[in-house]
Amino acid sequence: MEGFLQALAAGLLIGAVYGLMCVGLGLIFGVMRVINFAHGDFMMLGMYTAFYLFTAAGVQAVFGNTVGPFVAILLAGPVLAVFGYFVHRMLISHVSGTRTASLEGEGHYAQLILTLGIALILQNGGLIVFGSVLASIRTPLSSSAWELGPFFDMSIFLNKARSIDAVVSLAMMILLSLLITRTRIGKSLRAAADNPTAATYMGIDVDRAHRTAFALGCGITAIAGGLLATNYPFHPFVGLEYVIVMYAGVVLGGMGSIIGAFWGGMTIGLVQQMSTLILPTQLQNAAIFAVFLLIIFFRPQGFFGRMVERT
Repeated sequence: MEGFLQALAAGLLIGAVYGLMCVGLGLIFGVMRVINFAHGDFMMLGMYTAFYLFTAAGVQAVFGNTVGPFVAILLAGPVLAVFGYFVHRMLISHVSGTRTASLEGEGHYAQLILTLGIALILQNGGLIVFGSVLASIRTPLSSSAWELGPFFDMSIFLNKARSIDAVVSLAMMILLSLLITRTRIGKSLRAAADNPTAATYMGIDVDRAHRTAFALGCGITAIAGGLLATNYPFHPFVGLEYVIVMYAGVVLGGMGSIIGAFWGGMTIGLVQQMSTLILPTQLQNAAIFAVFLLIIFFRPQGFFGRMVERT
């Protein structure tokens, strides 16, 4: 029982970060309907941005080793958001949005090839610039824990860094929800997602809404990547390890649902940690996709998706 509760707690903590990762991808797909193969590599750039902000840009000297990493991680979000905005403006806008509205399904071919090309450029460019040596954003909190209990002679230990990561992820999710539901920008994003043609007639710049969504998605995923880096080492090809997990979370939650993407990521985190009770660590991803297939078999529209009626 103690091992079960410990795995459950660890799954909830890491699942919150996975959920934030999936939200960034879900926002881009939900608004733009673009399958972004490079999304994991934007997360990788967020990790390195947070790392160099912490070690080379003076954040460590100003805020110290305990608070400094999280300050650097939060600063990495806006940096990657700006970068994502310009990537969309210079590249992705040419194969998405109103320019390809008349192409229907054919427009997706160019999107797939372009995002795959961006992924390859970011991976190999990262290898040239950052090198192949593993990096991490270590903090004293990464190697310490809070003890809950004892309850009935059982104690649960919560890693301090992971606990703060989960709190930051939940806070970012709440802020994003408020942005989407309570602000003019959020209304334009929802209108562009629901009906781009009608949104254009109402005076909404759909292409600008897409750029905003892409920038927000990149910034959110960069923060999630930085939070992961407080416990896991990373390298220029780390995006490949997580992009499939992100897509699994988005599909589990329901395509186009931001809340669903978060809960999809939470589910993946729980399955990953709970599977270690009965399976070797090397089979964590196998357990994730076994549960993924099982859920999709019984509920193909995902947790928060709507079943499409066929006539």
